[in-house]
Amino acid sequence: MRLFSMYRWVRRHYQFQLRGRRFLEAPWSGGLVLLISVAVAMLLANLPLTADGYQRLLNIDIALVVRGSGGMIDWMFPRGLTLQTFVNDGLMVVFFFLIGLEIKREIVVGQLSSVKKAILPVLAALGGMVVPALIYFSFNAGTVAAPGWGIPTATDIAFAIGILSIFSDRVPISLKIFLTALAVADDLGAILVIALFYGEEVNLLLLAIAILILIGIYFLNKVGETRIMFYLVPAFVVWALFYYSGIHSTLSGVVIAMFIPMKPRYSKEYFARKMTGLSDALLKAECRADDFPNEEHRHYLRMMSSLATDSVGMSYRLEHLLAPYVTFLIMPIFAFANAGVSIDSLEYFRIFHVTPQAGAVGMGVFFGLLVGKPLGIFLASWLAVKTKLAEMPEGAGWRMLFAVACLGGIGFTMSIFVDTLAFADAEIVSRGKIAILMGSFASAVLGTVLIFLFSKKKTRI
Repeated sequence: MRLFSMYRWVRRHYQFQLRGRRFLEAPWSGGLVLLISVAVAMLLANLPLTADGYQRLLNIDIALVVRGSGGMIDWMFPRGLTLQTFVNDGLMVVFFFLIGLEIKREIVVGQLSSVKKAILPVLAALGGMVVPALIYFSFNAGTVAAPGWGIPTATDIAFAIGILSIFSDRVPISLKIFLTALAVADDLGAILVIALFYGEEVNLLLLAIAILILIGIYFLNKVGETRIMFYLVPAFVVWALFYYSGIHSTLSGVVIAMFIPMKPRYSKEYFARKMTGLSDALLKAECRADDFPNEEHRHYLRMMSSLATDSVGMSYRLEHLLAPYVTFLIMPIFAFANAGVSIDSLEYFRIFHVTPQAGAVGMGVFFGLLVGKPLGIFLASWLAVKTKLAEMPEGAGWRMLFAVACLGGIGFTMSIFVDTLAFADAEIVSRGKIAILMGSFASAVLGTVLIFLFSKKKTRI
């Protein structure tokens, strides 16, 4: 009886692990975790019992402090860093580093690796940034909300691809590739917008030191250095220099990613020859029936593992390693730290209302995402195809392309990030976040409905 109960426990444990693995591998799971983080943040920020504690948590000071007796040593790094700024300026560096790795991969070997492949998603991304910015300006030109024009120009790839994956049997694979490449190009555009328009006054000396270190990293790459420590330590120093130089520190992640080597340490021929030798040595090693793996076996297995690792480029290894942590840890923490808007009155939901304090930030963001994004993506794609600059994605029609373009209006992560950079007034930031959430939700619903209406489900034989 005890044997059967143990079997049932092991079986349930295995099924739980299997379900967990399937959930983590599902393309929509990251978006779901983000939604849960947003909901939790909104609840904690507005429930009377938790609102004060939530704000105190975000404003906790974080720093490494060294003090000596008699006041001889008094050193703190970094200064003025709260938990929220640690998330936005520290953890989000890893997010931008991963984006940088993805952009580099797409440019070198992916959908942006040639002019023919890149022209349509790049032009579509450009249109999807210009039109939302113009719509935002039409509502806010000359007001205190004018600096927020960059908010509706971004696309959240996790949500967009997650929703598209639900309709895998209704949307041509070519449009999924198009949306992915568009989102990568859009991320690159958002990074340039942040770098050029949302930085502070630049400390040229610190920036010059950072550039010298980056030049050193570049030469490390060129001489074939593949050990990660030689890139990790300078990366931290560059982040600190960016943090104090006035250029937003998260951009250091993108810059460093561009210098991470993609070429593996060992060639395919060397790997095959060396692995064959290690396999033969492993098989010849002495072994009793109950003695595998013994010390000699473990030695060969470690060498085989190291050989396999070094036969994959560092850029690919880091992208594979960081992706789940960014999706299920860093982005939910960012949402938790930034989506908790304290709603003191229903005025915050009146996003179509113009006020002297906040301008028309709500209307600009909402219509920029819901109308500007799909209109810009669609018009730029239409012009590119009609002028024969680019080719229409295989098997796709204009109606379905517009439906997929609507998903580009899901701004969320990057839009909230730009919102926190664009304004100093906490009320305008909060109104911008509400408009981002409402505009992103409306874009997701519109895109979902249009995909359902414009498609026919494929029948499986």
